[in-house]
Amino acid sequence: MTATLDRPVKEQTFKGVSPRRKFTNGFATVLVSLSVLVALVPLIWVLYTVISRGIGAVDNLEWWTNSQAGLTQFIAGGGAYHAIVGTLIQGLFCALISIPIGVFVAIYLVEYGVGTRLAKVTTFMVDILTGVPSIVAALFIYTLWIATFGFDRSGIAVALALVLLMIPVIVRSSEEMLRIVPQDLREASYALGVPKWKTIAKIVVPTALSGIVTGIMLALARVMGETAPVLILVGSATAINFNLFEGPQTSLPLMMVDLQKAGTGVLTSERMWGAALTLILIIALLNIGAKLVSKFFSPKSF
Repeated sequence: MTATLDRPVKEQTFKGVSPRRKFTNGFATVLVSLSVLVALVPLIWVLYTVISRGIGAVDNLEWWTNSQAGLTQFIAGGGAYHAIVGTLIQGLFCALISIPIGVFVAIYLVEYGVGTRLAKVTTFMVDILTGVPSIVAALFIYTLWIATFGFDRSGIAVALALVLLMIPVIVRSSEEMLRIVPQDLREASYALGVPKWKTIAKIVVPTALSGIVTGIMLALARVMGETAPVLILVGSATAINFNLFEGPQTSLPLMMVDLQKAGTGVLTSERMWGAALTLILIIALLNIGAKLVSKFFSPKSF
């Protein structure tokens, strides 16, 4: 018995494993690795296509500082500054509303509403909203905000439609991240006399912060690329508009649609792919920034 216990861990683990089990393990490893490669092929292909066709537009400083005001598909020059401004303003305003609501709803479902009727109804409604197409959300906001209340088409209407699309994604992702926080952490905090609200704020949420931020960024990436709300709820413009509450305000998805309608010239195609690459770069930068923030505020392990 002593000799068996003194053997190296590796020898104890693998000695006596049948060839059939070794083959099954190797086959499963190869199968999983091939699945990863198959999943990476379309991603790399899409990135290569967008970068190769759009780099000619975005590598010019004028692309980031000028709009398309006064230009046509036959005139070179101009940029996407007006669309970048619209995308960021609409997306960030949407995030300001959606993030606190989504996270607080997730906290209620996990920490306070377990087994209650309100929690069950909320979960059911979140599941329904998760599958609602963006055009349905846009039509709802059009009916309520424009047709009923009489407001003009503007960027704020787009942001409100994006809120309907963003909240359920944040709720579902944040809920899953909060559920995987070990219950022992909560019980240890309660045993020390820490109130429940402080336990959630100081222990539960910081522990799940990295996953919550990831879910938020996935939701933000989804809504910033939506086309239907901007097509229905705001007018197209080639000039810069910083006012979210008045006037046409183009976003990058709407700019791509307008360029696609304009024609198939070389300049038009380059601008369209440039707008797509710009949107990818903005989302990538937001993800990197969010990762740095979550890493800074997450609990440190020693």
